[in-house]
Amino acid sequence: MDCDFSHSPSEINDFIKLAEQADIVIGSRFIKKDSLKEWNILRWSLTHLGHIATRLLLNMPYDASGAFRLYRLDKISRYFLDNIHSRGYSFFYESLYVLHLNEYRIVEIPIILPARVYGHSKMRIKDAIQSLLQLLKIYFITKLNYGNFVITEPIISENKIIDTQGWDGYWGDNTNNLTLYIYGLVAAFYRKFIIKPSLNHFIFKYFNRESKLLHAGCGGGQVDVDLSENINITALDISTIALNQYKKNNPNVEKLIHGSIFSVPVPDSSFDGIYNLGVMEHFTEDEIMGILKEFHRVLKSNGKIILFWPPEYGLSVQFLKFAHFVLNKILRKKYTLHPDEISRI
Repeated sequence: MDCDFSHSPSEINDFIKLAEQADIVIGSRFIKKDSLKEWNILRWSLTHLGHIATRLLLNMPYDASGAFRLYRLDKISRYFLDNIHSRGYSFFYESLYVLHLNEYRIVEIPIILPARVYGHSKMRIKDAIQSLLQLLKIYFITKLNYGNFVITEPIISENKIIDTQGWDGYWGDNTNNLTLYIYGLVAAFYRKFIIKPSLNHFIFKYFNRESKLLHAGCGGGQVDVDLSENINITALDISTIALNQYKKNNPNVEKLIHGSIFSVPVPDSSFDGIYNLGVMEHFTEDEIMGILKEFHRVLKSNGKIILFWPPEYGLSVQFLKFAHFVLNKILRKKYTLHPDEISRI
């Protein structure tokens, strides 16, 4: 609540009473007709425009930017803040959106908000624009990778595996770097609308519901969303950040393993199939031979391997080469969009 008492402390008991049947209680400025009648026209307009935008883009029927709230911290996962990246006013609607998507119980109570009791509003036009841009970011991320907003307990691994290629950096949070953020959106679009349908075709062609598959180098698991609902998948990756994303995207995955594809910690002949996408080209020919031998060990005698391996003159390869050229040669930046791709076919 606001510390100048424009949010009335006398209403706190009403919030507490409602919280008996809810996880979050929100003081809404839009239930009563004249709840903002003392506000100046600029503040009134910005608030209503923000309310309309969050309803349209995020499909939230609440006062998403209001600050008078009660959170049941005994009911809400303490990990929900890991899904929030806002630094300013957008924190209010982003945090509520995460809780809304994760199906927490949210109720509203009508409030009347007077003009500032002390001081003045710090909301500027610049803040409103930044908040709108963050709203658009959240909208596009939702469309391309809904799993980013799923609340999960982070994976803590005791395996002392050294990531020499920088996969933690690749799968890490790049929301504060515009170039890497845009690249992440493009990559998410490519995975969802191009790679995922192709992968589904081959997996469902050669395997069935009883099959046990290993996704060796699973990444964030956006491409496995359909598969993990129908087939037993064990997902392995060297990056715990990638595995955490995979868990968000695929809550029904059979098993998650923090490990190396050079030494998969399972018995011989464990899987009916092994697959990966855009992994093998990051290794030398000798390393690839070692990986394939390990795949042979953990694969059943009649098992199959499906590898998506971008060719030298493939569209995605040429696009990334062009992007690297523009960023590093023309704009003189020092960006690496992904770990080095050593081998080609």
